[in-house]
Amino acid sequence: MENLGNIIRDLRQKKEYSLREFADKLKLSAPFISDIELGRRFPSNHVLSKIADLLEVKVDYLLTFDTRPPVEELKRMNELHPGFGFAFRQVMGDIKNKADADDIIKKLNKGRKK
Repeated sequence: MENLGNIIRDLRQKKEYSLREFADKLKLSAPFISDIELGRRFPSNHVLSKIADLLEVKVDYLLTFDTRPPVEELKRMNELHPGFGFAFRQVMGDIKNKADADDIIKKLNKGRKK
């Protein structure tokens, strides 16, 4: 499954930037960029914008690969619906691979159309 770090690394390599050269152009450390590419860290919106500019892609394109759950939305839902946290943990426990995630998304979308 493609994620933000993989996409950034692939685009960087297509531009033929070494990790260090890429980091220097962004005025960031190579270990920080490495952590982003490995999925250990996520860039701020400002850093993501700089990365998108250097890679000549739109920020929105990169965001389509950001697999993190929307934290603020999750917090809001948990406050509004006390059982949400339990339900979310149950669903997350059922996801073992991309196919499982796709099945759950299909079921959720099917339920919304009714």
